[in-house]
Amino acid sequence: MNDARLILASKSKARLAMLTAAGVAVEAIAPNVDEDALKDGLKSEGITARNLADALAEAKAVRLSQRIGAGLILGADQVLALDDGTMLDKPADPAEAIAHLKLLSGRKHKLFSAAVIAEQGIAVWRHIDVATLSVRMLSDSFIEQYVESEWDNIRYCVGCYEIEGRGAQLFSAIAGSQFTIMGLPLLHLLDYLRIRSILPS
Repeated sequence: MNDARLILASKSKARLAMLTAAGVAVEAIAPNVDEDALKDGLKSEGITARNLADALAEAKAVRLSQRIGAGLILGADQVLALDDGTMLDKPADPAEAIAHLKLLSGRKHKLFSAAVIAEQGIAVWRHIDVATLSVRMLSDSFIEQYVESEWDNIRYCVGCYEIEGRGAQLFSAIAGSQFTIMGLPLLHLLDYLRIRSILPS
């Protein structure tokens, strides 16, 4: 096994839990990237949702790698896009969560989940995966009750759902990996960690 350590450039409990459950030894450190400013700048340039997820993941990985030096630094991000190109961020409050769910109701959207690994301040590996989700027609009363009961679980989730929990009730069809929906192209990442001898092959 390689002595290199894997560091997650995030405080995301969901991504940390996914990696830990998969048997990956990892620690999490906040990358200290101004995501909102970076995101706003890239959006103003007309960036696609796929490339935005990739750019944000790379910024986190490279920034933290430059700061701490040693180790493989994993940055990850996820962007939700509707078929008309509209992108949604995490809801700021329950009212915005309700508005987001009303917008998603009866429509398909895509989730782009990107992962980038940086080493010595340089991106050395990346993968972007996509899942397509069809939201059933949601009644206003369902949306309001759902947000009221689930707010603490969904406040940090793009799309206002945890697919592994009650959020499954929102959908009529899903195409893609559940790991991707949860925010990490995990199987591709595990492949790379085996190549780097972080995991046994």
